[in-house]
Amino acid sequence: MKLYYSPGSCAMAPHIAATESGVKLDLVKVDLRAHKTENGDDFYAINPRGYVPLLELDDGTRLTEANVLVQYIADENPDGGLMPKDRLGRTKMQSALAFVATELHKGFGPLWDPSAPAETKAAAKTKLGKRFDEINGTLANQQYIAGNEFSAVDAYAFPVINWANFHQIDLKQWPNIAAYMQRVSARPKVQEALKAEGLM
Repeated sequence: MKLYYSPGSCAMAPHIAATESGVKLDLVKVDLRAHKTENGDDFYAINPRGYVPLLELDDGTRLTEANVLVQYIADENPDGGLMPKDRLGRTKMQSALAFVATELHKGFGPLWDPSAPAETKAAAKTKLGKRFDEINGTLANQQYIAGNEFSAVDAYAFPVINWANFHQIDLKQWPNIAAYMQRVSARPKVQEALKAEGLM
């Protein structure tokens, strides 16, 4: 399988899922400003949406959306423990992944937009703060977002929450999240993904 990524983007989610579950990926770096791969290929020809992550399977099938890709990769090694095997547990995990996708990932959208007015960005930070309040409360009683074991939702939440560092959002306001981010970043397989993307 081949993962098209840009360093520090949400493509780190399937990358971490792969390192944590022992799934081999070939990495293809994409310059999202030029929309070119490291080989000079037009990325729009590969993904008309123009964004990462994109996972290309060995048969040429192409899949997108970080919350879906972490599940697909987790299912490559069901014994890796990133996704529950029982129906209820899996549904709860999918709910948590959807929360990260719609409330956190998309919540950062206005902050990345250079044309967004200051009031829009302030409102986005306020809304993200409420989501961080909820996560901080959850992490008061457990090590990871879905429980005491690292899971697919952590593979996704970690790179997204890390974007706070680029937008003057001080995670020290949420000490349990700050501790969680240190805990996740210290995991050897997470460090492996960070190093592969040139971020360590």
